[in-house]
Amino acid sequence: QGWRGESRGSPQQLAERYADLAASHSEALRQREEREWHNARLRQENARLRLENRRLRRENRCLFRQALLGPGPDKPPADPGEEAEALRAQLGRLQEKHRRALRHLRRCRAAGGPEASGAEDGELDELLLEEDEQP
Repeated sequence: QGWRGESRGSPQQLAERYADLAASHSEALRQREEREWHNARLRQENARLRLENRRLRRENRCLFRQALLGPGPDKPPADPGEEAEALRAQLGRLQEKHRRALRHLRRCRAAGGPEASGAEDGELDELLLEEDEQP
């Protein structure tokens, strides 16, 4: 008594059902091809980004080595006064960034934001106390 032995419906209804199934199948195939094409494009982009990442890592290592080793033998050594002044300026900029970040975290904490919650609360408390103690 199941659907297998009976053709419930008229030939027109069966034809419509068959057409619906064929359309669904075609759509599923189209979507599959689209996904495969999109995945292939993402794989190519991923490979390109990996190469770019490697290049940037090499460049970073090279720049870091240069910074550690200082100027080469063909370059005259930098004036210690100029270097000290540049480092002082950089330190000032970093300290200002640090103060702004702490103010932002303090505002987030006061507002109950997620940035200031969690396991870092103790560390944040220490930083805020250090900032309050500094002139």
